[in-house]
Amino acid sequence: MTVRFDRRKFLMGSSALVAAGAAGVMPAWAQASNLRLTFWGGQARADRTYAVTDLYKAAKGTDVEGEFLAWNDYWPKLATQTAGGNAPDIIQMDYRYIVEYANRNAIAPLDGFVGGVLDLSTFDEDQLAGGKVGDKLYGISLGANSVAALVNSVAFEEVGIDMPTNAWTYDDLMTIGEAFNTANVRGGMKAIADGSYSEPMLDNWLRQRGKALYTADGKLGFDETDAIEWYTMWNKLRDAGVCVSAEDQAIDTGAVETTMLVLGKAAIMPSNSNQLVGFQALVPDKLGMIGYPRIAAGVGGGHYRKPSMFFSIAGSSANKEAAADFLNFFISDAEAAKALGVERGIPCIPATRDIVAPTLDEQSQIALNFVANLGDLLGELPPPPPASAGEIDASLIRTLGQEVGFGAKTPEQAGPELISGANDILSRA
Repeated sequence: MTVRFDRRKFLMGSSALVAAGAAGVMPAWAQASNLRLTFWGGQARADRTYAVTDLYKAAKGTDVEGEFLAWNDYWPKLATQTAGGNAPDIIQMDYRYIVEYANRNAIAPLDGFVGGVLDLSTFDEDQLAGGKVGDKLYGISLGANSVAALVNSVAFEEVGIDMPTNAWTYDDLMTIGEAFNTANVRGGMKAIADGSYSEPMLDNWLRQRGKALYTADGKLGFDETDAIEWYTMWNKLRDAGVCVSAEDQAIDTGAVETTMLVLGKAAIMPSNSNQLVGFQALVPDKLGMIGYPRIAAGVGGGHYRKPSMFFSIAGSSANKEAAADFLNFFISDAEAAKALGVERGIPCIPATRDIVAPTLDEQSQIALNFVANLGDLLGELPPPPPASAGEIDASLIRTLGQEVGFGAKTPEQAGPELISGANDILSRA
């Protein structure tokens, strides 16, 4: 992978996941000779981010040293840094982890900077609320997005069928998969990547059934029957060759480059609306975007507009005020807005959206229009997940999905294990 400068690192390789301990909070400095920034993503996101850090240095004289990692490597690395009191000043944070990091003082409340170096007077209220834990603000949303399925439109042309729309269902997915198998394009490309251990896809499927991954009080919002049915449905899709094999899906390490869509093994991949830009940079075929499948025709409400990600400030940072000033620049400067586009989601300040809209390329326009026109797919934003949601995702949902995929466990075994294992983790949190 190309890296522009030594200070802009892409760090590969796993590190052991350790619990992020409470980090001491040090006095803020009004100025900083440099700041450290960490985020997950691919080269396309890095290029846009570093364009903004260059603009910030030119405007303020403060250097922002950045590093980026693949999703699966990001969280172990950040947990290690946080536990050691060496976290970067500015941390890209996810909705599922913000409660955990806030409760451990690993990220700092931002309220003291609001109205000062941090101007949020016109910030979208729903996105502002998404960054709060309790009554304090711990994260600044970098854009609104929604789960979405990315689609290789050229592969559908080769198969000879129309690309699905937001009206499609899981039954339609089975029909699409059969068409791909019959056409046997590109050496056996399948219709879709394996979504059985995708937490967002499970969440979406549960929401359509009137359930949820988690309740507002941090409990599980579904039961063994739901879990067994989920694994059974994906076994049926896998056995029919609609989704990729477990062996192929295991190649996906979390880096964009290893996903089934980029590797050409699947024409559809569960993802997020803001990721279209990054994937299109790596896929030569034109990509489109649709919602996740409906459980039945006319059923909606599974999607929601969530903060795609946040910027937070480390609790251990000695440069909190300078970091807050960078956050303000990142979300509101006109040239920064043009550089960022909608790769991290739809901007949360109206004036910024107005600046960005005329500059967008085709893929970015697709993402903006998708999030703005979810229609009956749109439901309410769920409460932040409990502090241990990340562990449940990594150690249970993903692992059990793989075990069922490889035939090591049946849905009837994995379903109860998901519930009991998640409840054990929640009880220890």
